[in-house]
Amino acid sequence: MAVVPYKDQNDNKKSQVAQMFDNIAGKYDFLNHFLSAGIDIIWRKKAISLLAPEKPKLMLDIATGTADFAIEALSLKPDKIVGVDISEGMLAVGRQKLQRKGLADKIELRYGDSESLPFADNTFDAITVAFGVRNFENLKQGLADMHRVLKPGGTAVVLEFSKPQSFPMKQLYQFYFKNILPVVGKFVSKDRAAYTYLPESVQAFPDGKEFLRIFEEVGFKTTKWHSLTFGISSIYTGKKL
Repeated sequence: MAVVPYKDQNDNKKSQVAQMFDNIAGKYDFLNHFLSAGIDIIWRKKAISLLAPEKPKLMLDIATGTADFAIEALSLKPDKIVGVDISEGMLAVGRQKLQRKGLADKIELRYGDSESLPFADNTFDAITVAFGVRNFENLKQGLADMHRVLKPGGTAVVLEFSKPQSFPMKQLYQFYFKNILPVVGKFVSKDRAAYTYLPESVQAFPDGKEFLRIFEEVGFKTTKWHSLTFGISSIYTGKKL
């Protein structure tokens, strides 16, 4: 059974995830950086740096949220980045951020379902996703649609939480995720379910070699897995040949 934020509701995962992000959109950026002690910024920079040799001109950022990953991707000097998300609340915060930074001409944010992307086949030079594939209702379908809209020769970069396996990081990580993060998340965002869902969704997510297996099943080639910060997070890359 799929892990969902609001266990007392009958809506599907996609609807619940959209509702959850709408609820926490105003506090999302602060909590992201605060709860990770800013390490998430370093992870994003590392993930984007892997695309530097590709020099992509047209990029797609899936589950773009408030556009942090898309903004980081501007360091690659693409002609344009399109960001899609199922949360209108997150997109609204992202658009305000782009206006403040004078970046609205470089990054276009629009509503879009990651499992049924509103783009033609072979459209984008590169695709990025940060902390989003874990929220897909159908992971394999979402990855397959990413592959569909990527141009031959293009690269997909996925940044996602993973589960540390070594002592003592494994134990520290589990304690923090289960006992501290939900309390702080509820206090700041006023939505306890969102920050209870996060560790539950990470625990259920097929990370590491299992993710690479699914990545390859949908058609990605020359896949790689980069473990970050003692296994707390991972970067996965794959090419469409």
